[in-house]
Amino acid sequence: MAIFYLSDDLIFPDPNDSDPEGLLAVGGCLTKERLLLAYSKGIFPWYSAGQPILWWSPDPRLILYPENFHISKSLKRILVSDKFQVKFDHDFNSVIKFCSELKRKGQEGTWITPEMKNAYSELFEAGFAHSVETYQDGILVGGLYGISIGRAFFGESMFSNVADASKVALAALADKIRQWDFDFIDCQIPTDHLKSLGSVEVSRYEFLEKLERALKHPSLIGCWGGMDQSLRKETLAFENKEFKGLLLKA
Repeated sequence: MAIFYLSDDLIFPDPNDSDPEGLLAVGGCLTKERLLLAYSKGIFPWYSAGQPILWWSPDPRLILYPENFHISKSLKRILVSDKFQVKFDHDFNSVIKFCSELKRKGQEGTWITPEMKNAYSELFEAGFAHSVETYQDGILVGGLYGISIGRAFFGESMFSNVADASKVALAALADKIRQWDFDFIDCQIPTDHLKSLGSVEVSRYEFLEKLERALKHPSLIGCWGGMDQSLRKETLAFENKEFKGLLLKA
């Protein structure tokens, strides 16, 4: 068993070398280039304040096919009502701020550190990170944010200050990317809540295969809150040199 140490070089080890809990590597940095390379390989950062940057590729992986999002009768009533208004990429920084402040059962503090906020805000400015916001009477009450590359959306976090607000945001995201023929939403870690909304577990091997296919398609870069015609479509090339370095063996 090995956990890898990263330098500032844009290099990642094989995600299949992760430990049983999914931890793959330690260190490196949170530049736009590093993060995009990580997501392209099925790897994401997740760590707490005071820790070094930890990089993960869990097995199994939780994904949501947009067309399989489960809309209960009660949620359907909410979606057809005027209870909430949904916007895309309207207030990304507030969404990530609320996500960082949300108290989560069994967790102390947050993994959305100031360093993480800055990194994902830069990805938003570059057109790769996106937010979905739910408003009630003009007040932001729920939402989510994540990264989009190719036909994959990598969900990072969500919050809800009013019941069902985050579900409405996820429903709106699933509907939008379904229209764009996206392959899946990466939900990362399995939870009962996300499973109840239609997410399913797949092995890391299957996830990486699906990811490889999704990345063969152009990325929709830019603001998702405007006209589709304003989006830049670009097929990205991700390079990764051979990695040779071990932090420890267990």
